[in-house]
Formats: sequence, structure tokens, C-alpha cells
Amino acid sequence: MVPVRIERFRPILTKVIRFFAPLLFWGAVWVAAYRAVGKDLLFASPAQVLRQLAEIVVRPDAWRAIGLSILRMLSAFTLGVAGGCLLAALTSASRWADALLRPALTAIRSTPVASFIILALVWLRGAAVPVFAATLMALPIVWANVTQGVAATDRDLLEMARVFRFGRWRTVRHVVIPGLRGTLVAACNASIGLCWKAMIAAEVLSAPRDAMGTQLYNAKVYLRTDALFAWTLLIILLSYALERLFLRLTRRLTREAGRA
Repeated sequence: MVPVRIERFRPILTKVIRFFAPLLFWGAVWVAAYRAVGKDLLFASPAQVLRQLAEIVVRPDAWRAIGLSILRMLSAFTLGVAGGCLLAALTSASRWADALLRPALTAIRSTPVASFIILALVWLRGAAVPVFAATLMALPIVWANVTQGVAATDRDLLEMARVFRFGRWRTVRHVVIPGLRGTLVAACNASIGLCWKAMIAAEVLSAPRDAMGTQLYNAKVYLRTDALFAWTLLIILLSYALERLFLRLTRRLTREAGRA
């Protein structure tokens, strides 16, 4: 009876071990690094960071900063995806538009985000800088992927649409767009993390009133290493949660669209 019970719970035990083993390993590395440095000013301990994290999550101003940062990221991501799709449609439909816009979009994709943040600090006010910088991170990625997806559209399907006289808009709706669904999802998955990191970096440099990046900057200025580690850990956890939530949402939407 005992071996049967063990076999029944083996999958659950395996999942638990796979989840906690990396946490224990990196926790041990963290503790070892803390003891090796030996100075709280330079390196915070796990206990200090967890204590500071517990203080952060009960502060209303911290939740306001978290909420506004997430709102900025979602706004930038939406603008980047919409702008990337619009530009992809334009450059795919017109050779002249492609010749004019492709160099600029390629340059945006190759330029470090810090350069855009510094320029945005000259052009824009604090709260708009993170949205601007994060939008520029998502836009060229979406544009490039959607453009490649349009170019890879099945020629047989296009020919069939021409034979049945679908017209341009019906062809786009029933042939091109369904073929782009997977490409667009992949582009969004690739850009959402970059969008989040660019937004946080822009918040650190522009320091808007309520922002997670501003909290990072303040922790650095006041030499609060425990707060710096706690906010960094919170940013990482939120980034992971947002990416997983978006991935699950897109999978569900793709599955429902496929059934339809």
C-alpha cells in the first residue's frame, strides 16, 4: 500500500521539488554573497529584503506607484503594438512607404534605450518619458514581425482569394489577418518584457512623482540597499507575472479564434 501511495503523489512531489530547489539554491548563494561582502550598505541580506518588502506592500503610496507604473507600461505596449501593426500594413502595401520608413524603424530598433530616454527628457515632461521610451521598444519589434508575416502569407490562398474575387479588404480580413495571428502573438510576447524594462529605466532617469523607477532612484540616493533590493525583486516578480498573464491570455484567445 505504501509504494502505491508514493507513486500516486510522485508527480506532486516532483513539481514541489522543482519549484523550491532553485529557490533554495539561489537563496544559499545570496546568503553566501552577503556574508562574503559583510557590509549592509553594499549588499542586503535576504531577511532584510523580505522585511523591507513586507513594509512596501502595506504602504498606499507604494501601491499607487506600482499601479501607475503598470498603467504606463500597458499604455506604451498598446501604442507600440498598434503603431507597429499600422506601420507594417503601410510598408507592406507601399514600396515607397517601405523605402522611407524602414531605415528609421531599423535605427530605432538598433539604438540603445538610454539614448531615447535622454532625448525624451529634453522633449517631454517626466510622466510621458517612460511611455515614450517603452513604446519605441515595442513598436519596431511588432513592425518587423508583422511585416515578415505578411510577406510569408500563403500565395495559394492569395491566388484563391483573387479567383473568387474577394477584393482587397476581404482578402486581408479572411486570408492575411488569420495568418498573422501567431506572428503577432510571438511579437507581443517578445516585446512586452523589453517594454517593461525600458519603462522602468525611463522612470529611474525621469523620476516621475509616483513610479517604481522613482522608488529605485530614491533608494539609491539615500543608500537604502535593502529598499533597492526589495523594489528590484518586486519589479522582477511583476514582470514575470505580467508576462505569464499575457501569455495565458493570448493562448486562450488564439485557441478560441481557432475554434471559431
